[in-house]
Amino acid sequence: MKNGLNLLITAPKRLLPGFLSIRTLLIFVLYSTIIFGCFTLAMLFRFDFKFALIGNFHPLESFVFLLCIKMFFLVVCGQFRDMLSFFHMPDLLRIAAAMFLSSCVLLLFNSADWIVSVPKGVIAVDFILSVFSFGALRMALRIMRERSYRADGVGMSKRVAIIGAGDIGTSIASNLMAHRNLGLHPVMFLDEDPSKQGKQISSINVYPLPENFIPLKSVYKIDKAIIAIKHISPVKINRIVKECRIADIDVSIIPSTADLAEGVVKVSQIRDVEIEDILDRDPVELDSQEIDSMICGKVVLVTGAGGSIGGELCRQIASRNPSLLIILDQCEVQLFKIEQDLRDSEYGVPLLSVVADIEDSVRMESLFSHRNIDIVFHAAAHKHVPMMEGQPSEALRNNSHGTWVLANIASDYGVEKFVLISTDKAINPTNVMGATKRLAEMFVHSMSGKPGNKTKFGAVRFGNVLGSSGSVIPTFKKQIARGGPVTVTHPDVTRYFMTIPEAVGLVLQCATQLSGSEIFVLDMGKPVKVMDVARKLISLSGYRPDIDIEIKIIGLRPGEKLFEEIQHKDESLVQTAHPRIFGFVSETPSYEDMRVIDEEILKFSNKKSVNELKEFIHSKVPEYKPQFYQQN
Repeated sequence: MKNGLNLLITAPKRLLPGFLSIRTLLIFVLYSTIIFGCFTLAMLFRFDFKFALIGNFHPLESFVFLLCIKMFFLVVCGQFRDMLSFFHMPDLLRIAAAMFLSSCVLLLFNSADWIVSVPKGVIAVDFILSVFSFGALRMALRIMRERSYRADGVGMSKRVAIIGAGDIGTSIASNLMAHRNLGLHPVMFLDEDPSKQGKQISSINVYPLPENFIPLKSVYKIDKAIIAIKHISPVKINRIVKECRIADIDVSIIPSTADLAEGVVKVSQIRDVEIEDILDRDPVELDSQEIDSMICGKVVLVTGAGGSIGGELCRQIASRNPSLLIILDQCEVQLFKIEQDLRDSEYGVPLLSVVADIEDSVRMESLFSHRNIDIVFHAAAHKHVPMMEGQPSEALRNNSHGTWVLANIASDYGVEKFVLISTDKAINPTNVMGATKRLAEMFVHSMSGKPGNKTKFGAVRFGNVLGSSGSVIPTFKKQIARGGPVTVTHPDVTRYFMTIPEAVGLVLQCATQLSGSEIFVLDMGKPVKVMDVARKLISLSGYRPDIDIEIKIIGLRPGEKLFEEIQHKDESLVQTAHPRIFGFVSETPSYEDMRVIDEEILKFSNKKSVNELKEFIHSKVPEYKPQFYQQN
């Protein structure tokens, strides 16, 4: 009741804001002038500028009546509350609504012959003139505000060349001209399309995209280039960035195709060119409808949810409307971060955060028995290669035994699908991490032979993900930030690289293709020299490799190899329904044999030495080439 009374008291204040203020008085005078001018012109047009005829319709009484009606609807439509110099399409629609409602009231009074009678022709012309005049006033005030801005408070702005004269480029140019306070003034478009060259867009000339950018700096005084092309190859971006660096021109880029939202591109979406933009990779196309159908309305569990891959899995799954998303991790700090991220993103999906160890079979069984889980994405693992070389017992228990525990419980409780996140290091492994992940693959592969199993199991292999914890990119960035040196293990070391979103998107696509017990590998493009990545990242940071920032060779770390492979010698690669996903045909391990191996892991993992455990792993994964520690 009290809230209702407060609403009644405050509503008139919101509707009739500050009529005693100077600002409101000035707006009233301004609006009255426009209303008087439009009404007078409408009357003159209606009576062919014959003043004698106008007098027969009592213009003064008509104007006062019209003024009262229009002011009322302008107040109702918020035109006294608005900041007049901020004007957009919704504001124009509200002005039009106020004028339309005023005209309707005039027509109503006109038909009833009350008080005054305004000719219908006057009402129609007055409506058109009023909408135009109020809109012109607001637009003029907006232009005055924008032109009054001064970049950085000193009136200086950078001259900008926009590369790409398409929809995105023109949208960026319009945004920059509307936000002069950002200090970026577009002075030219650069485009390869001959049909656009030599023409103007928004009063900005379109020039050919040059091979040499130095004249842009010396002749046109260009300070910054913005790449605004929706579909552009990494090779072309690399060339543009290189030429801009030579010419001492800053370069930025609009978001990648995967990040672009529908509609107008905004200035806030301009960012620096990242290493992901210049790696030779085509964008991944997903069958989103198929993935949505798999996830929507299901209870989904993600283990290792606090990690880079696990966190991105959570984000992409949450956006596809599961009935419940269970996020599980042993580290409560990382789990809290992803939980807050998901809640802040407002996906609206029900969340359950579980701090637990996947090796704890009692805890895992309790979780599965109470939650009716439909799909499991198992990303929990120890992934640090050099660290696991000295601690094979931990890698065996977490990566291998933990997977066995989780897979068996998932099978026992009739989970629809179980997807293991594996690694290309599991292929002919030279390190403990890769070998224990290979064992995990074998455990999952064998589940199809478990008596009574109805769960579809699968594993997905892929290489390094850019920006993940432990990847070279964050390490290189930190080293560059402190002035170097940037450390590379070997001049010839090569790796496959993927972005986290595209890797996770393909993992979800793999899950839609599960039919039994498969191992998938993602098409990761061409392997890239880590040395080239280091050089490109130094250049993107505005420095010269080997001159401003030293690149230091430190030697391969324990367990590392020069290059990664995509398949074992006993596996046959086959194409799947998706061009970026391949499957393997290989002999399915015996479930009973895998059960015995898991029992041996529990029996020996905490008792044997590092070298003895490596020998044990080698006996179970023959393709594993262990690097033994020197015995003291």
